[in-house]
Order: sequence, then C-alpha cells, then structure tokens
Amino acid sequence: MKRMIKEKKIRKITVFLFFILTLSLPLLAYVGPGAGFAFLSSFLVLFLTFLLAVFSFLTWPFRFLFRVIKGQKAYKKSLVNRIIIIGLDGMEPSLVEKFMSEGKLPHLSKIRNMGAYARLQTTTPAISPVAWSSFMTGSNPSKHNIFDFLSRDPRTYLPDLSSARIGKPKKVLSIGKYNFPLSKPEIKGLRKSVPFWKILGKNGIFSTILRVPITFPPEKFSGHLLSGMCAPDLKGSQGTFSFYTSDEEKLKKKEGGMNIPVRIEEGRIRTYISGPANNLLKKEEELRLPLIVTIDQDKNGAELEVSGQKFKLKKNTFSDWIKLTFRPGLGVKVRAICRFYISQIHPHFEMYLTPLNIDPEKPALPISHPFIYSVYLAKLRGSYITLGEANDTWALNEGVLSEEAFLELTYSNHQEWEDMLFNAINKTRKGLVTCVFETTDSIQHMFWRYLDKEHPALKTGQAKMSSEVIEDLYLKMDALVGRVLDRLGKKTALIIMSDHGFKSFRRGVSLNSWLYVNGYLSLKKGKKESEEWFKDVDWEKTRVYALGLGGIYINQKGREAKGTVSPGEETQVLKKELLGKLNSLKDIEKDSVAINRLFDRDELYPGPYQENCPDLVVGYNEGYRVSWDSVTGKVNETVFEDNIKAWSGDHCIDPRIVPGVFFCTRGINTKSPSITDIAPTVLTLFGVDIPSHMDGRTLIEAQDLPSGQKEKKRKK
Repeated sequence: MKRMIKEKKIRKITVFLFFILTLSLPLLAYVGPGAGFAFLSSFLVLFLTFLLAVFSFLTWPFRFLFRVIKGQKAYKKSLVNRIIIIGLDGMEPSLVEKFMSEGKLPHLSKIRNMGAYARLQTTTPAISPVAWSSFMTGSNPSKHNIFDFLSRDPRTYLPDLSSARIGKPKKVLSIGKYNFPLSKPEIKGLRKSVPFWKILGKNGIFSTILRVPITFPPEKFSGHLLSGMCAPDLKGSQGTFSFYTSDEEKLKKKEGGMNIPVRIEEGRIRTYISGPANNLLKKEEELRLPLIVTIDQDKNGAELEVSGQKFKLKKNTFSDWIKLTFRPGLGVKVRAICRFYISQIHPHFEMYLTPLNIDPEKPALPISHPFIYSVYLAKLRGSYITLGEANDTWALNEGVLSEEAFLELTYSNHQEWEDMLFNAINKTRKGLVTCVFETTDSIQHMFWRYLDKEHPALKTGQAKMSSEVIEDLYLKMDALVGRVLDRLGKKTALIIMSDHGFKSFRRGVSLNSWLYVNGYLSLKKGKKESEEWFKDVDWEKTRVYALGLGGIYINQKGREAKGTVSPGEETQVLKKELLGKLNSLKDIEKDSVAINRLFDRDELYPGPYQENCPDLVVGYNEGYRVSWDSVTGKVNETVFEDNIKAWSGDHCIDPRIVPGVFFCTRGINTKSPSITDIAPTVLTLFGVDIPSHMDGRTLIEAQDLPSGQKEKKRKK
C-alpha cells in the first residue's frame, strides 16, 4: 500500500513538472538541453529533470509573456486554429472506395462529402520511410536523403539503416576492464531537410507529433514529439524477439528473432533474457538477466521471476509490460520493458518475449522531445511500446506467434497510440496534432493473402482466418476517425492520409540471382551460390549488385571500394543495357510481367543528395516484389520463387499502382494531390509562407488562400 501511495505521488509530481515545462500548452514551447545521452542512469535522468524543472519554473514568467505576445501574432493570418492529421500507414484506396460504396465507412464518407477525397501520389520508391520523409518535409527524396529502409556502405558493400546512426563515444578512458566514456555517443539522424512542424514552431505555432516515421533521434523544435518507425529496441536492432522452447525441432534459425533452448527440470525452467551488449567493457559481452519459470501444476500457466519481480501468467495470455533493469557496471542501470506470452506448456514449453523496448520512464536513448515527454506519457497512462517497428510481423512469419496472438498484440499497441492521440487533442486548443498508426500497414502485410485466392501462402496450410480480418481493420479505423470528428470543434481542419497503398505479394524476384545468371555479378572461384550479405561475391569481377527493397547499384570505380565500372559513359551504357533487359522482365513460369519499369535516378528528382540514391530503382508489377533472399544479399540461380510467408501483401513496387489516400474536411484544388503537398498545405492553413525548397504545392482553394500566398497555389 505504501508503495502504491509513493508511486502515485511520483506520478503526480512528474505530471506537474511536465506541465511546468509546457505551461499554456498551445502557446509555449520547451527550452531543453538537447537530444540526451545514451545509457543514462536513472539517477541522472531524474537529476536533469529536476534541474530543468527548477530552471523552467524560475524563468516561466518571462517566457510566458514573450510567447503570449508571439502567440497572438502567430494566428493573425491563419485560416484555422488547429489541424489534426491522422496517418493510417498503407491504407489502400481501392478498399476504401469499395467499403465506402457499401456504406461501411460512414465517417470517412462524411469527410469526403463535406470536404475532399482523392488518391494520393506517393514517392519513388513507394516505401514508408521515403514517403513519410517527403510528407514531413514537402520535399522529394533527393532533398531529404531517404531512399529505402537500407542504404549501402560503398566501402564494405554491407547495408546500413538509412534513417539514423548510433555510434560509440569517440573518447574513452580505459581503466582495468572498463572503458569510461569521456564524450557522448554518436546519435545522428540521417534524414535531411526541415519538417514542417519545425517551421510552424519558428512562427509561434505549437505541435504535438506522435510516432511519425523517421523522427528518431528527435530534433529540437517548439513542441512535443514521440519517435516512430526506425526507433530501435534496447539491443540497437529494429526489433529482436526471443523464442524459448524445449522442442529441439523448432530451434532452427528464425528471421527477426533468436531461439533460446530450455529444459524443464522438476517443473521449473532456469534461463535468461538476452540484453544489449555491455559497451562499458573493453571486451564487450552480452548483458543477461536470470529468468525462472515455474510451471503451474495444472499446466495452464506459470509463475515468472525476473529482475526482482514475480508474476503469474496464464497460457495464451500476454503479460502486462514488465520492467527490466540491466547493470553493465559502474553503477549504471539500463532499463527496458517487455511482454511475455506462453503459447504451450505440454508436451513442449514455448514462450515468446517481445523485443526489449526502451523504457519510456527512464529512456536509455532519446526517444522524445523534450526528453521528459516520454516520461510524462508513461506517468499519465503507464508503460507503452517505444519500438519504431512496433508490431512483430517476423514473429508471425516465423510461427512464433499465432495469427490470433499477433492481432491481439497489434491492437493492444494501437490502443496505446489512440490514448496518446486523444490526450494531445484534448490538451491542444490551438496548433497541430499529428499521429501515425502503423496498425493498417502491419495487418495488411500479414493478412492480405485472405483477399487473394491465388496466393501461394494459402496452399501451405496457413489459412486459418478470412478476408474479414482486413475489412474489420478498416471498420475499426473508420470508428477512430469518428471519435476524432466528435472532437473537432470550430476552426479545426482534419486530414486523414496514408503514405501508400497495398497489393498482393505472390512472387519474389531475386535481383542478385538474375544479375549472377546474366553475368553482371560474379562469385568467388568454385562457388555457385553466396550466403547472406554477399559473403561469396567476387567484387573485383562484379559490375552490378542489388541492395534494399528496390535499389540496383553500379559497382563504380572511385565510389565503391572495389569498383569495376568507370563513371561517365561506361556507367551510362551499362545502365541503358540494364534498362533494356529488366524493363518488362518476364516471369516465364507464370507468363506474367514481373517488373513494370526501372527508374533511372538521373531522371528522377534533382537535389543535393541525389548521389545517395540507387543508380536504378525497380518498379515491380502487382503480385511481385524483391525476394527475401535478395534483400539479405544471398545469391544463387533461382530468380523467381513463390512467397509462402504470412507476409503476403506489400507496396514496394511500381509507385504508380500503390497510391495512398487523402481525406480533408476542406475542399482542395486538384484531383491528383501528392504526398509532398501536405506540408505546404498545413503551412498555408496556418498562414505561414511556404519555403522555396519545398517541392509540394498547397492544396487549399485559391479563394481561401491568405494574401501573399496565391502565387504558390497548385496549378490546375
């Protein structure tokens, strides 16, 4: 009881401190110390928070007066007081239009009738980090530098995450077995250009940004932000689950996760939780937490003991968020949260552990701006998922989670985001609220095969559900829109949008295997295939290779470490040759075109980062996508293969056939809006000038434009 009272007091104090920092929410911005530090101890987090609160309290009257004056000026040219943007990642226009015509999406239909609906042009390529970066910057990829989930390191030919880089401290002091960090670790965002909410902040307009992709690490601006897609787990990966099993036959390698074999001895399992690498040691080693599982006598559940806690867990039930504390040494504590799920006890024990999420109350890496914002949200509603790729699609792909368990976990995550959204809406009388839900993307990726009777995955015994899973998803999202509509009020504009659509993924195309078979990529002497990450590729004889979800690169001299093709004319001739052979590439077995078109980067978007774009971007036909093997750098003689995974829908194809959706409570001036148009449209609604670097144009009707902005309207 005393502990509960103490926790309530701490919660009240934290919420109070947060509101001291953000008093008069619509007008005031936070002035903070920066992005934070990796592996902050819990004491340091609380100490910095306390100092920050004291400073903020003492300077509050001056900041309040300044921002009230600035805030009064901010809305003089504005057409609205508030804008709410709901991103429904991957919502497919053909399904939206079908369900609207059947009367199943009344709230989206209402917005269409009162304002506008259109299919939204996406980016080339039609990949989420690319499209959302264009959404926030109003710029094409060559200006924001995101071209895929992965980019390649030309020195090693290995992939890097395209959005961010987390590195070790450059200065350390070595004493004994420890390395004492003397500088901050590198936490660097690789997305360039300026998000439109940063421009709004400079003009006195406050924003709350929730889980928009490619916002890790968080940037300083006048508002609140919780990072979304590409925020890592505690191991530094994009999400690594753990699978505990006593069944040796299920211990084969699992993509996206790790197997931990266990033995039941006298009704008890003694095992561990695999944590992050201990980078305080000269010789790094994995941090581990002891985990004890005691099986119930009726074999319907178990008691788990970990990190000083004991809790009961029934079979086929997710635990609440469980807090973990790793201790690398020197008094440092690294915090995580996770959830457990026991799927089987007899005859074999099987348990799933979510990826280790960064604890939002005591974050080891900066996941929000200001740093305390994630703490505030946790004190307000309890622990919540912080991993960017939140919904564990690989666990379903690998059979670690059932379809029912995956849906339960996904909708549980979704509810956390809804809570945050409505908290922001209720507390924002003026300004911008934006929240992106990946629920639509994740469920369609995993359940699209139920809409496609010809999908190969349906022939492997995987079909257990019906097409109603996706219809139910769309109905749930429409209900969410209805709850937002109920809170609109006067002078509020609402935008509902998706970054791209969806199509079936029936067949994989191994680009690297095609390049090998056709003499563009070479293997080392005596090798007829290569393991992951080009292990057996002979780079000194290779002219072309593929990496990521849609990129083809020339192995160019002076650019790649072992380049073989001269820049200039030789490169252009080779690209022309590839365009001739790969455009309209035929899948002879299925008598179908696999690739609609290759896009030459020199003919795409101009910009300062165009050199980082793949030399050629592949636009696959409906039903096709790059194969799983090709993405991981495997090479063999198999070019086409059936996709039999649960991941059966995709959008990494020809962008012309996967547009997104756009709904707005106001009329727009075109029938073909682009995702780059949303940023300038928001600026226009708030009466803020559109910067010249933006490629998009405002969608607002000419008669509604503030004076001085008419010249920047979209030409019909």
